[in-house]
Amino acid sequence: MIKILRYTEYLYLAVAVVSIFEIYEQWNIDRQRAYLFVFFGIVSIGMFIFKKTYRKRFEERQKNNKQ
Repeated sequence: MIKILRYTEYLYLAVAVVSIFEIYEQWNIDRQRAYLFVFFGIVSIGMFIFKKTYRKRFEERQKNNKQ
């Protein structure tokens, strides 16, 4: 279960990188589409931070329950 949580964190980070690349590519061509990718980038970075924090709390809780 923990390994799956680690992989999903980095999937959100990958989405953020792709979004930043699309923002760079679309900024002068289609500004509305670029704003959509700005939204995706911000949300995916936020989800990365949230998931990482949640996973660490979950690991600490499991560690404390085993003792």
